[in-house]
Amino acid sequence: MNAIDLASLLCSRLCHDLLSPVGALNNGIELLADEQDPEMRERCLELLSESAKASANKLKFFRLAFGAAGGFGDEIDTREAKAALEGLYGADKRTELGWMVADDKMEKGAVKLLLNLAMIAGDALVRGGRLDVGAERRDGALEMVIRAEGPRILLDPKLRETISNGHSGGEVEPRAAGAWLAHSLAAQGGGTIRLSDPGADVLLIGVTLPAQG
Repeated sequence: MNAIDLASLLCSRLCHDLLSPVGALNNGIELLADEQDPEMRERCLELLSESAKASANKLKFFRLAFGAAGGFGDEIDTREAKAALEGLYGADKRTELGWMVADDKMEKGAVKLLLNLAMIAGDALVRGGRLDVGAERRDGALEMVIRAEGPRILLDPKLRETISNGHSGGEVEPRAAGAWLAHSLAAQGGGTIRLSDPGADVLLIGVTLPAQG
């Protein structure tokens, strides 16, 4: 798989995730145009506001996790990463977020890796729960740990395989784009992603990036 294939997968994932809130915006506008009842119009406006906010939050997250957000420098402010993750999962109140990242700034590739792993773990919380994201440096190496706990955790076996082994010569589906990107970023940084066993009550994802230079 080459860079063009990865770009196509990321675009497909982005379009898939934006389809629902953008579609809701379109439906809300059509309803608002025909609705005369003041209470119903107010409700339509509330739905439009929610859908617009959801679309903006997804775009901000994907811009940082997939795109060139953060400018052309080598580092990104971790507060920006935290805000992007809160926008993606914190708005619906179903997922409680814990942020334990020690550094104020991290390498751009490391931030993208952290966000993609957090997205994978967050999506596995199909009924909500708690998502903890941590990163710290030890002896120059950067250690990342993502922990997801909830009433039901579902990590697709194909995602698990892609995180661990990349595409392995097979086809990667758009929903696994983040997993493939995470695997590639970890490999480029000299690290290997570790996952807890499929049957565990808590999903743990960890990776250590060795010190550079």
